Amino acid sequence: MTEGEVRCLSLGDLERLAALERQQPRHWSAGQLQAALEDRDCCVLGIEVESALIGHAVVARLPFEAELQAMLVAPAMRRRGLAAALLEAVVKQCRRWGSERLLLEVRAGNVAAIALYRRAGFSEDGRRRGYYPPLDEAADAAREDALLMSRRL
Repeated sequence: MTEGEVRCLSLGDLERLAALERQQPRHWSAGQLQAALEDRDCCVLGIEVESALIGHAVVARLPFEAELQAMLVAPAMRRRGLAAALLEAVVKQCRRWGSERLLLEVRAGNVAAIALYRRAGFSEDGRRRGYYPPLDEAADAAREDALLMSRRL
């Protein structure tokens, strides 16, 4: 496992955060990331290795629950336990807020993420059929289901 330092990100991290986010096919815009950083009911956590931002998570506080809205680890840094460390930090933040449950949705085909969430105590609550557009718009692929998951805190 590679050690990473997790911290709350601020507007000063926006440029690095947007660059990291652009590493995935369907990414949040810089404007969406800025809005999350400025929202009092959101926490954007980042994980750094040797001062490089290599992962982030966006979690939103709801009245009684919290929702993991996005989580990403740079492709070259995956399979090192960094996503698990980031998810653990998300859970701690939700507990600080007093949230009763943490919600998320994930592409049904994202086997690695689903395994991570199951190991962290999440269970399946349902599906949204055909929710996500194909990752590769050029391909003639079908829309993908969203798997709804949650964990009691």
